[in-house]
Amino acid sequence: MARAAPKRHFTGMSSIDDQRWEFVRRREPAGFLYAVTTMGIYCRPGCPSPPPKRQNVRYFDDPPEAEAAGFRACRRCDPKGERAALARQVVEAACAQIETSEVMLSLDALAARSGFSKFHFQRMFRDNTGVTPRSYAEGVRARRLQASLAAGERVADAVAGAGFGSESRVYEDTGKLLGMTPGAARRGGAGETIQFALADCPFGRLLVGATESGVCFLGFAEPDDALLGDLRRRFPRARLTEGGADMAATVQAVVDFIEEPREALALPLDLRGTAFQIRVWEALRRIPPGETRTYAALAGMVGAPRAIRAVARSCATNPVSLAVPCHRVIGSDGDLTGYRWGVPRKKALLAREWAAAKRT
Repeated sequence: MARAAPKRHFTGMSSIDDQRWEFVRRREPAGFLYAVTTMGIYCRPGCPSPPPKRQNVRYFDDPPEAEAAGFRACRRCDPKGERAALARQVVEAACAQIETSEVMLSLDALAARSGFSKFHFQRMFRDNTGVTPRSYAEGVRARRLQASLAAGERVADAVAGAGFGSESRVYEDTGKLLGMTPGAARRGGAGETIQFALADCPFGRLLVGATESGVCFLGFAEPDDALLGDLRRRFPRARLTEGGADMAATVQAVVDFIEEPREALALPLDLRGTAFQIRVWEALRRIPPGETRTYAALAGMVGAPRAIRAVARSCATNPVSLAVPCHRVIGSDGDLTGYRWGVPRKKALLAREWAAAKRT
């Protein structure tokens, strides 16, 4: 799906056509189309083709209008989105095939079923998912393994059921697959004590949970039962107990941060996730209050510029909001996009941080 074009304003322009020409000249996305009379084609602003001469350009609001004037769609920028839609369908079918397969499917098999060459199929898959087909399949196996272990299955049975050939393969790469050993994932917090504390904050109720290593959960803006239920789902076998003075101080630090976010919320954390998720969460902690980054920029920060969707998923599964500030990530067009605790609260958090940054 095409992203909404950013709204920009050019001062000193004499007409709408002048403004549109600036988008074409700079190859910047915008909400209109342009046609090149000498070529007989119409394009999106931002098309990688060489910029045309201005006197050969006409502007249109949508493909039907451009085609009614006798122009055909550019094959490079795909202004009708037909090739992009076909690619999405192909990739969605491949993902469904990977999800339901009990074995690791080869690139040859996936490409053959798609009807495209291996090179073209892999490029389409990576462009739409941010990862290669093999990486996606490994992620599916890791999710199966994690779900089976969380349900209490024996490690050997969970490993076999997830499609791994042997336990040694899992133990060799536990950091990448689970972020912890299979035994720890199976225990679901068994043998651990998690202290928690509840308090009021500017966004409603606030819950902070912590192990001996640090804060493992931070949620807000929901009733107490819902927040505690979320914590229990993350650690189904842990013993939950109300914290004392130390937890009260931790909660107060979070409340103070929400009210006046002058500096980063520095708390000891117990982050549990895959190696990639932890890389994303650590990168989020490097974004200063009062600043934002796009998902694409965040992907670049973790050394995986094409893995934008995987980065977005890691943000969505962040268990310690505010301490790992996923609210500082925005869409490429400046849109606030989604937020686990509600977009209005994300907007309010950013407004507080921007205001505090201006005062310092």
